[in-house]
Amino acid sequence: MSAATASAPTAAPAREGRIGLRANLRHIGALARRNMLQIKQDPESMFDAVLMPVIFILLFTYVFGGSIAGKGHEKEYVNYLVPGLMAMMGLNIAMAVGTGINDDFKKGVMDRFRTMPIARSSVLIAKIVVEVGRMLIASSILLGMGFALGLTVSTSVAHLLGAVALAMVFGASLMWIFILLGLTMKTAQAVQGVAMLVLMPLQFGSSIFAPTTKMPGWLEAFTDYNPLSNLADASRNLINGGPVAHSVWMTLAWSLGITLVTAPLAVAKFRKKT
Repeated sequence: MSAATASAPTAAPAREGRIGLRANLRHIGALARRNMLQIKQDPESMFDAVLMPVIFILLFTYVFGGSIAGKGHEKEYVNYLVPGLMAMMGLNIAMAVGTGINDDFKKGVMDRFRTMPIARSSVLIAKIVVEVGRMLIASSILLGMGFALGLTVSTSVAHLLGAVALAMVFGASLMWIFILLGLTMKTAQAVQGVAMLVLMPLQFGSSIFAPTTKMPGWLEAFTDYNPLSNLADASRNLINGGPVAHSVWMTLAWSLGITLVTAPLAVAKFRKKT
C-alpha cells in the first residue's frame, strides 16, 4: 500500500503525457464550467469587470477630457480614450488572474487538481478562457458607455470587432505573466503589489490616455516600445480610421512572444509548486 502511495506522484506525469487533444479539450471545458459556476455562486467577483469600465470612462472623460481635448470637446476625447481603455481593461483583469490563482493554492484547490489524471496546462488554460469571457463583458460595457457618451465608429463593425479581438488576444497573453507571478509570490497581496509597480508606468507611460507627441523625448521613446501603446494605437485606428498594419503586427508579435516565454514557465511552476 505504501509503495503504491509513493509511486502515485511520479505516475501522474506519465498519464498526462498520454492525454489526447480531444480529452484535453474536454478537461478544459469541464474546468472552465467549474470556474463559471464559482462566479455564479459569487457574483461579487464580477464587480471589477462590470464597474471598472463605467468608472474609468466617466472619470477620465470628465476629469482629463477637457484638459487634453479642450473644454467642451469631451466627446471628441471619448473617441481617443475608449480604444485605449480597451487595453487597460485587459491589464486589470489579467492582474486579477494572478491573485485568484494564488488564493486557489492557499485553499488547496490546485493541489486537488494536480492529483487528477489531467494535463496540467488544462487547469491554467481553463482559467484563461473564463477570464477572457470576463474581459469580453468588460469591453462590451466599455463600448456601451462609449456610445452613450458620443463614441462613433468611422470604419466598420468588422473593424470594431477586430479591435475587440486584438485586445482579447493581448489580454490573454498577459494572463500568463500574472499566472506565473501568482504561482511565484507567497501571498495575493504580494502579487497585487508587484503587479501595480509594473502596471502603473506601463499604463501612464503609453498612448492610452493622451497623445505621446507632447511628452518629454525620453518618455516618448519609451512609449514607442510600450506594447500598450501599440495596442491602443491599433484599436484607435481600427475604430477611427488610419494605418493599422504596423501597430497590429507589433501587438500580435508582443502577444506571441509573451505567451511563448511565460506559458511554459507557468505550467512548469504549476507542476512543481509546493
